[in-house]
Amino acid sequence: MITHMRTALSLLSLLMFAVQECRSVCVDPYTQPQTKDVETEAVLGKPIKLTCISCVKREEIEAKTKVDWYFYNSSIEAMQQIYKFNRSPPDEDGPWKGRLLWNGSKDLQDVSISITNVTLSDAGRYMCVVLRTFSFNLYTPTFTYNITINLVVREKASRDSTALYSEIMMYVLLVFLTFWLLVEMIYCYRKISKADEQAQDSAY
Repeated sequence: MITHMRTALSLLSLLMFAVQECRSVCVDPYTQPQTKDVETEAVLGKPIKLTCISCVKREEIEAKTKVDWYFYNSSIEAMQQIYKFNRSPPDEDGPWKGRLLWNGSKDLQDVSISITNVTLSDAGRYMCVVLRTFSFNLYTPTFTYNITINLVVREKASRDSTALYSEIMMYVLLVFLTFWLLVEMIYCYRKISKADEQAQDSAY
């Protein structure tokens, strides 16, 4: 009994140590290459997060990170900068005044921003540019990560085909399981009834 208690305590101590040593893992939602082009949808009047994640490959090396967000659509002549990390959005009157929010992480691996109260004029191409400068003894290499998000604004949320298929399969599975349960109940009832009849016959 004492041996089992010691073993359990040892395993608990190892588990606590493993939990303390556990670190958060950065997962890039998109695959290579480093320059990506994705499409997302927003609903008119609702908030939307423009996801930009650039994982740090070498966490033991401190890096200086610079993040810039740009926007372009057919109504403007050239791509314009709309957000720069560690600075507030432009104070002058503009389409994003008071609606751009930083939605990134402290370690600057998630450098996303959010748009509150989406309007039709927000539709267009958003570019997230991440520039990291690593410090070594002899040189300072740089790493650049770009992602372009094509934002489509709709008046109502479109129905996701994957969610629709999942819902249909859920109902089909529910009907199948209900039918299978009914068959099992009938089978068990008949089996119990037959056993009772045999018991009564043997009693006589």
